[in-house]
Amino acid sequence: MPTYLVSLRLPDSFSEDFITLIPQHRILVNQLLSEHVVETYAISADRSRGWLTINSDDEPGVEIVLRKLPLYEYFSGIEIDELFIFDSVATRFPHISLN
Repeated sequence: MPTYLVSLRLPDSFSEDFITLIPQHRILVNQLLSEHVVETYAISADRSRGWLTINSDDEPGVEIVLRKLPLYEYFSGIEIDELFIFDSVATRFPHISLN
């Protein structure tokens, strides 16, 4: 299944409505991580940008996942790129210990 990198911008300031949705958003992101729909989730230290890697058959499937996120309406500048190579420590076999 292809993997897509999603880059997005967050609002310059967070409204009370935005902050109220964060717990629901995190619950869904954690669920999608456990289901391996989302492989990685990151927010910049200044909270202005975010990145997700999402497994999907196609780009419309990625958009469906994004629209389910409670904070979706606050995202701007969404870019979706299909990855040719996605390699990380997390996707490799664990180190074997002979002890």
